[in-house]
Amino acid sequence: MLAHLDMVFGGSCFICRGEARALLCGACERDLPRLPAERCPRCALPSPRSATCGRCLADPPRYDATFAALAYDFPADALVHSLKFRGELALAPFLGSLLLDEVQHDITEIVPVPLSRARLRERGFNQAVEIARPLAKAAGQRIALELLERARDTPAQFELPWAERRRNVRGAFATTRALLGATVAVVDDVMTTGATLDEIAGVLKGAGAARVVNWVVARTLPPD
Repeated sequence: MLAHLDMVFGGSCFICRGEARALLCGACERDLPRLPAERCPRCALPSPRSATCGRCLADPPRYDATFAALAYDFPADALVHSLKFRGELALAPFLGSLLLDEVQHDITEIVPVPLSRARLRERGFNQAVEIARPLAKAAGQRIALELLERARDTPAQFELPWAERRRNVRGAFATTRALLGATVAVVDDVMTTGATLDEIAGVLKGAGAARVVNWVVARTLPPD
């Protein structure tokens, strides 16, 4: 992968454009915004002693765990944005590889968050699928592209106030087959409120999944 990225980016760091032997130079890689070591196992937000946070205790999400590599802050946000909106597909293996040390591979299905048909036509690719590829390879599994589909199109979540996001995705997803007893990993680029992932977890569990976990590159942290 490093040789491929060197060929694509010409030996310069994607962030600072200085000399680099891989996607990022050593300084920019060290500057990647890591999540706190102590965080809620359910939603990946900071939590003392890694205890389940008060929010997840008061209003438990339907997903069972969240594994995230980075906080959604610079330069992680720039990398995700460049993949998602500028089509820098060579970034996807790097972002996926960041998750390899975070995730657990005792799963039976790997499912990327699907795009609507219109958005997929417009963008030409699904960034969640591209991020999932190195994860599926490491787990020795295929990506279950057919398992989850958009039942209806919805406005982009980032365009909506946080309070409206859960309502926006209600009924937006459907499964295509039963998942009796399965442990499903749902892959996405960024987790903000968790509304989309919560809706997907509910749909997957409605199809029989026993456990649903989130594998996300970046987690948006609450403001200080």
